[in-house]
Amino acid sequence: MLFITNRTPQGSIKTTLNRAYQFDLNCNAPANSVYYCQRHGQDDYREIGSVALMNALKKTAAKQLLFYIHGTACMPEPDVFERAQKLQQAFNHYKEGMIEVIPLIWPCDNDFGIIKDYWDDQKSADLSGYSFARVLQKFIHWRHQSMNEAPCLKRINVLAHSMGNRVLRETLSTWDHYDLANGVPLLFRNTFMVAADVINESLEKQQSGRLISESSRNVSVYYAADDLALRASKISNLKNRVASRRLGHSGPEDMAKVQANVFAIDCDNVNSQYDWPIGHSYFVADDDANAGAVFEHICQAIDTGRVVVNDVANRRHQL
Repeated sequence: MLFITNRTPQGSIKTTLNRAYQFDLNCNAPANSVYYCQRHGQDDYREIGSVALMNALKKTAAKQLLFYIHGTACMPEPDVFERAQKLQQAFNHYKEGMIEVIPLIWPCDNDFGIIKDYWDDQKSADLSGYSFARVLQKFIHWRHQSMNEAPCLKRINVLAHSMGNRVLRETLSTWDHYDLANGVPLLFRNTFMVAADVINESLEKQQSGRLISESSRNVSVYYAADDLALRASKISNLKNRVASRRLGHSGPEDMAKVQANVFAIDCDNVNSQYDWPIGHSYFVADDDANAGAVFEHICQAIDTGRVVVNDVANRRHQL
């Protein structure tokens, strides 16, 4: 499995092609460098560099790519890679060769205590925007250079879970601020914001999250009112005088204030069924990677390029 990370490695921070790469799990400071790697097995990684990784993505048999940005308090092993593997298995079961999953791994904290982890991870998520903005700029440059050869025509999708949505928002904001002249390009076919741990006004035109919808053909917001992890998040944010509801709890605050390509998917009837009792990680159904209603909805959007909703006028859907 290919992956990209801004977690600091053990040993030298200098990129060294084909070296064995090991995460420094005691360091949750986002690295200035970004590392393009391949996972061969548990705790068995090799740094291959950006050109090799992008060429590998271009040559893969999968027709589309899905970048997976994990949530808070997730370690590479077993959390991130195990979830990415389940996603890949479920996609293969749905339709072989449709998608390849590439995790983007940012530095969560491994301290004890959810509140301490939460605030450390918010800071790491924000600072990771600088690192992953470099990935987007490098990708655009690589794609431009590769036009002299056979261009890479694979469609790109993003699935951001929980605080991974904060990483995505800050990445696009930083990229737009430092590298782009006329706004973000239409880069993603689908962006899936699952249980998003950002304020529910984030996608409105005055907010930095508007860049998510500007860079995507479709933005699907999956939310559940009984998501216990986001209830804890709201309490933590109230401590710091952030009173707004979370996007993953209620969906967008006002659908009239977000772009027309944003869709609100109510998962309140199914989220606890797939992730009992927390109801937070509900986008792959169970330990055997059997697809649930949320995953099936994601697959349909990837496969067709269109988001299924039963309330077309209001761009809302209930699973």
